[in-house]
Formats: sequence, C-alpha cells, structure tokens
Amino acid sequence: MLIQSILFIAGITGVYFGAEGLVKGSSNLSRDLGIKPIVIGLTVVAFGTSSPELAVSLIASIKGSNDIAIGNIIGSNIANIGLILGVTAIVLPLKVEKVIMKRELPLMIAISAGFYFMAIDRKIGIIDGGFLFTGIILFIGYQVYNTLNSKKESRNSMNNTVDAPALALSANASCLQIDLSRHDNNADMLESAKEKSRTRRDLLFYIVYIVIGLACLLIGAHILVKSAIFIAGRLGISEMVIGLTVVAFGTSVPEMATSVVSALRKEADICVGNVIGSNIFNILMVIGSVALVEPLTVAREALMFEFPAMLLFSVALIPMIRGNLMVNRLQGFVLVSGYIAFIFFLFR
Repeated sequence: MLIQSILFIAGITGVYFGAEGLVKGSSNLSRDLGIKPIVIGLTVVAFGTSSPELAVSLIASIKGSNDIAIGNIIGSNIANIGLILGVTAIVLPLKVEKVIMKRELPLMIAISAGFYFMAIDRKIGIIDGGFLFTGIILFIGYQVYNTLNSKKESRNSMNNTVDAPALALSANASCLQIDLSRHDNNADMLESAKEKSRTRRDLLFYIVYIVIGLACLLIGAHILVKSAIFIAGRLGISEMVIGLTVVAFGTSVPEMATSVVSALRKEADICVGNVIGSNIFNILMVIGSVALVEPLTVAREALMFEFPAMLLFSVALIPMIRGNLMVNRLQGFVLVSGYIAFIFFLFR
C-alpha cells in the first residue's frame, strides 16, 4: 500500500511536470506566432492542461476502468469551475471578456448538456465519439478563423488611419533618407539574419519542451491510473469516486497552476479561457478520443448525481458573470464552497 501511494504521488508529479512543459512550450510558440491571449487560453493552453485528462482517461479505458475514465472528466470539469476558478478569483478577482459571456460560456454549457444527453443510454460509443471529436476540430477551426480575421481587420484599420498629408511627408522624408539607408542596409541585413537565427532556435527549444512534456505526461498517467485502481480496491472505494476526486484533482493540477499564475500576472484572459476551454476540450477531445478507441459504459449512479452536478456548476457561472463581467472574491468563495459540498456528498 505504501509503495502504491508513493507511485500515485509520483504519477501526479509526472503528469504535472509533463503538462507544465507542454503548456509552456505551446504558449510560447503561440505568442511568437502572434496569437491573442484569449485564443491561447481557449485553445493551446486548454489543450495542454487537458492533456493529463486525455492520457489518464485513455489509459484507464484501455485497462477496462470506465468509471475512472468518465469520473476523471466529470470531476475535472467540476474542479475547474468550483475549485480552480474559485480559488483564483479569491486570490485576484477576474475580469471576464464580453465575448466569453456571449459565446464560449454558452457553448461550454451546451456541450456539457449534450454530453449528459449522450450518456443517458449509459453508453458512449464510436458514433458518439466521432461527433464529439468532430466538434473539437470545428471549435479549433473557429478560433483560428477568428484569429486570422482579427489580424486582417487590425491591418486594415492601421492602413485606413494613414491620411494624405502623412503620405506626402513620408514620401519627402523617404527621398532624403535614401542615401542614409544605403549605408544602413548591411547592418540591417546582419541584424535580420541574427533575429531569424534566434527565432529558429527558440522554436526548436519550444518543440523540444513539448515533446519532453508529452513523454512525462504519458509515463505519469500510466503510473497514476495503475496505482489509483490498486488503492481503490484496497480501500473499498469505487473507481468512480476515485476518478471524481483524487484522480480528477491530480489531472487538474496543471489548470490550477496555470490559472493562478495567469491571474497573478494580470492575464485574466488566459485564466478564464483556460478553465472554459479545458472543460470544452475535456468533453469533445478527451471523451471523443477515448470513445473512438474504446466505447465507454456509464454507471447509472453517475446519471443521477455527477452529471447534473457538472451541468449545475457550468450554469452557475451565468448569473455570476452577467452583471459586471467579473468573478469577484465572494463568488470565488461560493464556488469553492460548492465544490467542498460536492466532495462531501460523494463520501456521505
């Protein structure tokens, strides 16, 4: 039992550092490519912080532990809102972009409700998995389209602000500077070559970070699932409860770290986008991928309590954010209290 507990902690540690490397590499890579923080939070960071859930749920499903696979996703989604968003708001109140209230939050609720509807027959099969995985492709495509469209509009706006007098002055100035610029060409070319070299080196470094992160993630997930199954059996606790609590908390550690650090850096866009994006990725990408590999069977009890709880936490964000587009400290305490109550009812 002691050895399995140590392995369990080692598994969580491997998952954490693996996700940390994946998130850091992906985020830096995206920033260098000029992607907006809110889009990074909703896609790249959300994918990175959801990768532990993907690895753990996939391995659990292959090992025949469906309850851990599904419990991990439901528990992680509840923890993302109740624990992570709540704790982060207590540390520093979070300003929420209007676009999230209008678009991403309703989408997250709709996806959660759709997941519940799919599970009513107690099976999530290959067809369901195909629908969910198609959903994540469309979601990413939509975010990429918005990013490209936003860049195009920004360039057009900058071009429209240049007036005729400014163009005339620019033309005169450019004539005077032709001779001077010839002398600077060699220096500019040398600096440009150095900058390109630095960029290539940075990109290679970020890719190595991502690869190492994925390796640590998969190894940690394997150890985590194996030890969780053993501990659940020895303590007489159902695999569903283990998945909803300990495993879900372990796989949500990257979201917690990312969200708190983002809040402290005054990057609320990444923090809120990470939580909502992770919940979307957990259902569409993780459940979709797992169901395509190994169809899932849903426990009857989960349909009565865990699924409605996940949906309730998601819907609760609407009245909290709607008024002043902010999650304040009091609301953070409410979310954390709700999460504690959820855990209490699991072990009642």
